[in-house]
Amino acid sequence: MPLPVIRAANGTPCPGASRSRAQPACCLNTELRNTMHDINREVIETFLYREADLLDRWQLNEWLTLFTRDAYYQVPPLDARELPPEQALYLVDDNYERLNSRIKQLLKGNAHAESPVSRTRRAVTNVMFALQPNGEVQVRANFIIHRVRRELLDVYMGRYDHILVQTDGKLQFRMRKAVLDLEALRPQGKVSIII
Repeated sequence: MPLPVIRAANGTPCPGASRSRAQPACCLNTELRNTMHDINREVIETFLYREADLLDRWQLNEWLTLFTRDAYYQVPPLDARELPPEQALYLVDDNYERLNSRIKQLLKGNAHAESPVSRTRRAVTNVMFALQPNGEVQVRANFIIHRVRRELLDVYMGRYDHILVQTDGKLQFRMRKAVLDLEALRPQGKVSIII
């Protein structure tokens, strides 16, 4: 996904936004307007922090309500991060139904790789966003997840590329993509948690 164009409150692109991955200083308090509701940094960051909290507390049924019925949750392969799922074998490529099924397995204890369940702590940083003409909000952010299970600590890090939409006045994921910045899944071995 190309880096979102970040715009100032008057709608003009911020200087340096297209040349750098860093959030330009002039845009730190930028507000983007939707025809129905204001979408701003606080709203988007609060949504992302709430999502991270739900996952850390294993509130997976409530977490699923953050998705539209046509949503996708994707984790690309480590050796083909930028390829679409039609051209690479994704670690995770779930539509809403498959994601719902995954959550049921995790909560019932049917997922051997998560029995007992992992304890996780997530940090979401460097949030950038852009409102698209079709009303979608493109979001890019960095993440780091510390997972403890059976006295072992694993670290997952990378970036999120999300597409958010407003449904009945609330934000939801239309696409939730976690791009891992790892060379290999060692020592983790697998992706058994929601990244």
